[in-house]
Amino acid sequence: MADEDKIECPECPPVVECKEGAPEWMATFADLVTLLLTFFVLLYAMSKTEVSKFNSVAGSIRKAFAGNAMQIGETIQLGKSPDDSPTMIESQQPVEPYPIDLLTTEGILDKHEINRESDEDLSEMQETLGQYELSESVDIYQMNEGVKVRIKDQIVFRDGSTKMDDTSIVPVLQKVIKLMKDNDWTLFVEGYSDVGETSKSGLGAWELSSKRAIEVTKAIIKRGVRPSKITTVFYGDSRAKDNQVNRKVEFLLRKIDLRTEGKKAKSK
Repeated sequence: MADEDKIECPECPPVVECKEGAPEWMATFADLVTLLLTFFVLLYAMSKTEVSKFNSVAGSIRKAFAGNAMQIGETIQLGKSPDDSPTMIESQQPVEPYPIDLLTTEGILDKHEINRESDEDLSEMQETLGQYELSESVDIYQMNEGVKVRIKDQIVFRDGSTKMDDTSIVPVLQKVIKLMKDNDWTLFVEGYSDVGETSKSGLGAWELSSKRAIEVTKAIIKRGVRPSKITTVFYGDSRAKDNQVNRKVEFLLRKIDLRTEGKKAKSK
């Protein structure tokens, strides 16, 4: 065969040596998985687990997918279908699902979870009190059932008396009356008496405290506050404090009335 008829073989590609160990992408993947695990551990650590919320969330999920919300821990009652297979019947004690806006992780989302039956918001109430120049005249307390605003000034009565003078309406109470006329709040009028206090007509401590509270309530209503927004209570001498004048009337502000009905619960 002539030289010009010979077929030249192509050159073989260079041999690539395989590196030892796992491929490079696996290290990045492992880092990602580790970061995700850490993130979910932090989510769990910063959340507060409540059995009632867990049950309600589980009920919401069941209701969404199966139309049947059953309590966690309840034994599923079994029945028989035409093909002799177990079937789940409707639970006797369904769980009321939580509103979707309460299904948040505490500590992660800045979600204000209101109480129970209260729509009180501390910052809003503080702003309103400031508008009526009452910020320095009140003490504010946060409780499980909401926010309580106690007026520092009081109306003090003479020993054994239930009558208040026209000048007894303290200046700060004028601001409270204006706030009550402009806003849908509730004013609590609380009557007290000294230990063993009696009147010339023979009224005891309980009668004196009640008549004092009623007298002040009438004066406030006369100045334009709706009677439905006033709650009048009296304590007699049961809450009298030593070394203090207890023949007085005090005032408490709430954004809601404590008699407002919340969600009705079962008796057992």
